[in-house]
Amino acid sequence: MLDKVLIANRGEIALRILRACRQLDIPVVAAYSTADQDQKHVLLAEEAVCIGPPAADRSYLNMATLMCTAEVSGATAIHPGYGFLSENADFAESVEESGFIYIGPKAETVRLMADKTSAIQEMSAAGVPCVPGSGGPLGDDDRVNRQIAESIGLPVIIKAVGGGGGRGMHVVHKLSGIAGAVDKARREAASAFGNSLVYMEKYLELPRHVEVQVLADNFGNAIHLGDRDCSSQRRHQKVVEEAPAPGITDAEREHIGALCVAACQRIGYRGAGTFEFLYEDGEFHFIEMNTRIQVEHPVTEMITGVDLVAEQLRIAAGEKLRYTQADIGFSGHAIECRVNAEHPATFVPSPGRITEYHTPGGPGIRIDSHVYGGYSVPPYYDSLIGKLIAHGPDRPTALARAEMALSEMVVEGIHTNLDLHHRILTDPNFVAGKVSIHYLEKKLRAESGK
Repeated sequence: MLDKVLIANRGEIALRILRACRQLDIPVVAAYSTADQDQKHVLLAEEAVCIGPPAADRSYLNMATLMCTAEVSGATAIHPGYGFLSENADFAESVEESGFIYIGPKAETVRLMADKTSAIQEMSAAGVPCVPGSGGPLGDDDRVNRQIAESIGLPVIIKAVGGGGGRGMHVVHKLSGIAGAVDKARREAASAFGNSLVYMEKYLELPRHVEVQVLADNFGNAIHLGDRDCSSQRRHQKVVEEAPAPGITDAEREHIGALCVAACQRIGYRGAGTFEFLYEDGEFHFIEMNTRIQVEHPVTEMITGVDLVAEQLRIAAGEKLRYTQADIGFSGHAIECRVNAEHPATFVPSPGRITEYHTPGGPGIRIDSHVYGGYSVPPYYDSLIGKLIAHGPDRPTALARAEMALSEMVVEGIHTNLDLHHRILTDPNFVAGKVSIHYLEKKLRAESGK
């Protein structure tokens, strides 16, 4: 097993990694910024090292400082968590070239999947269904780009090759708008990602966001752990996730899962990963692969009984995958609500001191959170302060338990989105499992009268 792990992250995922390490008797080093000295994982870790001021580019995104911290602390492995450097191929490469173990895929795999067009080309070659598109970056010839749009069929969406989070994305309904959208997307992509390349895809009108969780080792073994539905989104950010995805048949689940497993073996994938799809009219369309642990991994853990973070650690230590596909079963249903420190109407972040904090309990309830009463939420990072997960023998029970847990949860002193989760979970269309990726945005606009 690994000798010592540096946790190169913060918040609830850092605490989640610490707990998995404790379970496997692995000492940890917590790397933290000056704004995070009171984080729970920092207080619980065997060692903690301050890596800089609050600004992420001077702390959690500072590769050189993280590498030095690993060296001076005697860490032998680095876990990037999610966000920050977790999908940075240069970081993964630097970690391994410096003699440390990177708890994640190989650098070349991260690089391959980070480029959206190369990822689509690789998945298409592996037989994974993809959204009809340009097949590569768009050139500068507007006439050719309009021809591509015509061949795909309007509407189309322009996306950044190195993008994510909705930046550098523009929907086009008329051929006359192609040139302007491409130009705008390029400028946004260059500013956000340092890469101005963009590509084109068919814009699906009412798709759901369905993703498939995979695990793979260094010996060519790979499995899938079913699917999740993450269609409740606001500004391309997930709000509620659940597993399994409603309305997906066992045959569909096994078919798409098997294709993802084969793709993992084709590209030599290692560790935990997620294939993301748009699902519409009974068809899956690959959009990207996340080469890291996902925020929503707990819902998969709840229905499979597999500790995904512990498996990441075992795989990084050189162990063979402990499961075959036949070992993976699915029990009941799980729902996750992302609890954010933000105003319930304006969604403006709400940092500050938590004056009172009470977490719910009861059958099937799990809380993954780093906060506590008296903790001050800093203004420098993502507003996620925790995740409320409810599991039950079926979806109605999981929904009822989630609703009860939301009504019991108390977070005072700051604003949170707990009320938004109540509105989502009681929405008739969500209850019926009939929500597209556009539904929540439309619902919020209708409620605000805009």
